[in-house]
Amino acid sequence: MKPKKILVYFSLLVVVGASVYGYIIYRKIFSANTKFNEKEVFIYIPTDANYNQVVEIIKPYIEDIGRFNMVAEKKSYVANVKSGKFLLKNGMNSNDIVNSLRREVPVNLAFNNQERLEDFAGRIATQIEADSLSLLNSFKDEKFLQENGFTEENVLSMFIPNSYEFFWDVNAEKFRERMAKEYRKFWTPERLAKAEAQNLTPLQVSALASIVHKETVKKDERPRVAGVYLNRLNTGMKLEADPTVIYAVKKSSGNFDQVIKRVLYKDLETVSPYNTYQNEGLPPGPIAMPDITALDAVLNPEKHNYIYFCASVTNFGYHEFAVTPAQHEVNRQKYIAWVSKQGIKR
Repeated sequence: MKPKKILVYFSLLVVVGASVYGYIIYRKIFSANTKFNEKEVFIYIPTDANYNQVVEIIKPYIEDIGRFNMVAEKKSYVANVKSGKFLLKNGMNSNDIVNSLRREVPVNLAFNNQERLEDFAGRIATQIEADSLSLLNSFKDEKFLQENGFTEENVLSMFIPNSYEFFWDVNAEKFRERMAKEYRKFWTPERLAKAEAQNLTPLQVSALASIVHKETVKKDERPRVAGVYLNRLNTGMKLEADPTVIYAVKKSSGNFDQVIKRVLYKDLETVSPYNTYQNEGLPPGPIAMPDITALDAVLNPEKHNYIYFCASVTNFGYHEFAVTPAQHEVNRQKYIAWVSKQGIKR
């Protein structure tokens, strides 16, 4: 065979070999490399995780980990691992997976009416990487409390129940700082002016709103209930709010899991700064996180002359309101009779 033909055949062989090799590489990079049935899954990579740890985390979802390793090395991911929450879609190829592991997915974090910092820390810890102990310690940090004008008794006011967007790997201190920022954002000049018009500070608004929140689940009734308590404060009466007694009983016993549907006379004797049957004015802090409707109810109370209210036995979930003790006593006796008929003793 002539040297020229040999060169042509050799060149063709090189081209074919390169094409085959290129196809193999292309297939390794761009063919599907997932093995889960769901449409999509989320994976969580902890802070300071190394590449080997990432491989162990994603291995249950990857068809060929060797293909993934090859692409991860070529794209310099091995030395540039990122922590957080990440989305994998069914049918992704290795290149897509590596790219996805570089795009952290935010968490829509939400919380509602928590009674204690411990409960709140536990609720948050189920949604971000920080554990409940680190969160609780950050909330109680003396320097932070002093710098932001809070105490352990009223710092619960800082957390406005809502939905917030965070990255999963946010640490306890950054979460706390964001919540402080959201608290300051909530207290707009308009809301501050309304609080001042009621002769209340924002912290006092939160304390009263927590009572209103516990008194009624009916959002349309909250401004009326808030009006009752403000009338009591303005006339020098004690608040005598049953929810504060229930909170005092739970706090004194250390058992916040107990369910108290009926306040007994002995409960009114509970010695606690939260017992508004014994103490004048507001409790030292909120008895739970009031939601925004309760806060705004205190800032925008219904104007009326009601001083008393009692749960309604005809319009369940709502209350009967009264101006005089005699009117209130009629409503109260109806409620006592109904509760006794239901067999509710505690």
